[in-house]
Amino acid sequence: MAAPTSATATKPPPNSHDLQERIDAFPRWHYRFEFDDGVTTPVPDWSRVNRHEQRRRYFFDALVAIMGGSLRGRRVLDLGCNAGFWSLLALEAGAGFVLGIDSQQTYIDQANLVFEAKGIDPASHRFEHANVLECDLDEDFDIVLCLGVMEHVARPFELLERIANVGAKVVVIDTALSRASSSFFEVSTLAEARDGVDGKLVLVPTRQAVIELAARFGLQAVPLARNMSDWSGLEDYRSLRRLAFICSPEAPSPTLPVERASPIAARWATMVDYARHR
Repeated sequence: MAAPTSATATKPPPNSHDLQERIDAFPRWHYRFEFDDGVTTPVPDWSRVNRHEQRRRYFFDALVAIMGGSLRGRRVLDLGCNAGFWSLLALEAGAGFVLGIDSQQTYIDQANLVFEAKGIDPASHRFEHANVLECDLDEDFDIVLCLGVMEHVARPFELLERIANVGAKVVVIDTALSRASSSFFEVSTLAEARDGVDGKLVLVPTRQAVIELAARFGLQAVPLARNMSDWSGLEDYRSLRRLAFICSPEAPSPTLPVERASPIAARWATMVDYARHR
């Protein structure tokens, strides 16, 4: 990926040898980044590379489209930013500033290295090591990226409240889903405590729970129709155990393709709703 044309370097990026050594010093990378002279971050499983390319086509291209084809001048908050893959895409799409937050220092270090090596203007971004449920979010943002975060928290209401408070006009939520019926949060235990925002015990939402939780904070959530051209590394999306949602306080764009609920799930949700209100 090329650096944004509007970005300028304040110091020369590291040479290829030094960069490769710094990249290799990390135990693992989740995202593949390409640099000059053939230097790349090591992601040996091709299906993972395909996964993130398909995700870009799926929800990030949809975001850019509803913003008029560009994120020009927009302020973007990237929650759970990892190595800055989506932050970099936002700047490439014209964003004026990106704040990336992650609870693991290793990912913040990776993001800073990637942006240094890409020669990105330091004034265009900031990466912070912090808990997304506890950090100070006293700035306003136009767009929030909440990608792979919701299924890693035990306090989803607090997460959405904090997102709503930054005043964003568009929120992208990409999350694992419970296949339970109707509007529920399923208790789940992560394999590693470090993978959770606030511990190993988390609440995984159903599709309807995401929609209703967003509505609780004044956001209309549209589950995006899947458009993957290659399902390698995407079994969770294929089985509808993961979806992306475009959320906005205004009426959703009529151009957004909606992922329809399965007839069985919709029928069961109606029955549960009827039983609740008898």
